[in-house]
Amino acid sequence: MSDFIVSIDQGTSSTRAVLLDSKGKVFAMAQTEFTQIYPQPGYVEHDPMEILDSMYQVLGEILKHESLLGSEVLAMGITNQRETVVVWDKSTGKPIYNAIVWQDKRTADICDELRASGLAEYTKQTTGLVLDPYFSGTKVAWILDHVAGARTRAESGELCFGTIDSWLLYHLTDGKVHATDVSNASRTLMFNIKSMEWDSKMLHFLRVPREILPEVRPSASMFGHFASASHGSIPIAAILGDQQSALFGQCCFTPGTAKNTYGTGCFMLMNTGTQIPDTPSGLLNTVAWHIDGVTTYALEGSVFVAGAALQWLRDGLDILEDVARSSSIAQADSELNPHSSVVVVPAFAGLGTPYWDTHARGAIFGLTQDTDRKAIIRATLESLAFSTQDVLNAMQEDSGISLMKLQVDGGAAANDYLMQFQANLLGVSVVRPALIESTAAGVAFMAAISMGVVTQADLLETKSVDRVFDAQQSLEWRKERSEVWSNALGRTLSKP
Repeated sequence: MSDFIVSIDQGTSSTRAVLLDSKGKVFAMAQTEFTQIYPQPGYVEHDPMEILDSMYQVLGEILKHESLLGSEVLAMGITNQRETVVVWDKSTGKPIYNAIVWQDKRTADICDELRASGLAEYTKQTTGLVLDPYFSGTKVAWILDHVAGARTRAESGELCFGTIDSWLLYHLTDGKVHATDVSNASRTLMFNIKSMEWDSKMLHFLRVPREILPEVRPSASMFGHFASASHGSIPIAAILGDQQSALFGQCCFTPGTAKNTYGTGCFMLMNTGTQIPDTPSGLLNTVAWHIDGVTTYALEGSVFVAGAALQWLRDGLDILEDVARSSSIAQADSELNPHSSVVVVPAFAGLGTPYWDTHARGAIFGLTQDTDRKAIIRATLESLAFSTQDVLNAMQEDSGISLMKLQVDGGAAANDYLMQFQANLLGVSVVRPALIESTAAGVAFMAAISMGVVTQADLLETKSVDRVFDAQQSLEWRKERSEVWSNALGRTLSKP
């Protein structure tokens, strides 16, 4: 075979390399976790060199896989945690500071200052985003302000800024290519999604020198080549931010189609075609991808904490040995206590869509003397579904489209209790694909298109479903559960 594609999927908690064919069939996967660094409350960092090492480790494992014996690798694609920031020395390739992760909230005050200066409306109209520390721009500014000599070096062209895709690409090409794609650029708070260029006004207000920015290219592009010892020169033929990649992997190619990814956070995207709709409900406008001269946009709703809440149960509270067991534990508790009053609002990193409350913090409500760990595990799992409902309601309101089904992917999409609860809560079918590795598949599909071996029409023919979860509860039940969640959520908001 000669249509093997390697996807590098660099996520928030782990790095994976996935070996697929151009139709999305997975032949092998290698994965390794890396260190989460919390210097102080609200700060989240990664070691960029550890991320790089993890990438080389899993890539090496995949390229040695038996499926590749006697076969060629057609191309590679990179998909990545998006807004996370790295600034590095152009000559040495070494970072000048740890990567500041998208979850990090240290720049909340900077965002407040920019908002007070009247920049909010301009930001929304040009970048499609809101002034929130979630995005890259204020993180870059913080590094330049807090690392000695960084701003001067940046202005003299000695430093490079990039999201994780740029960081990996730079090293995979031995420092030859400093670039990103439009989907990642659109998450930086510095990119004009209408003109498709870096925005001078945003750069000015954020005090980010143009000299450190990567070149922005279409998602399906020849970004460079990786010199593999075992497989020669491998084209890097596609880059996509992880959520856009999942949208593409779910074959949401037409306006109105949508998916929700249950990963470290929850991210719902709806394809809006070539249109950038108004978003009064707090949704984001973002670039989905750019292929053959055409830019496709998407509406996006972001829930900052999803799978991370289950990790918190395991690693923080130490009440869940295995995240995979949360489904059976929640199901058993639901059967025993169908009207439990316990609600978990996991606002560990503030609240995203549609609230955008940086200063909100997590809470548990409805505790009674007989509340046990099972009830807390169940309520934490259900919080992912409630947060998704908030986003979907906003999306339907802004788009004017009533979704009849929700396509899902990501690690927590394998949780049957969560998927059934989600369908019950939304009152629509939840469709889980046979391939829940939509993120890795999406950029592989994009690379295959870039190499000219498949079309979007071909991909639609290969899509298959694992299971459909149909709603099993009444409208009255949905209203009652939604009201309990809304009351709890309202008590966590920092804003009046």
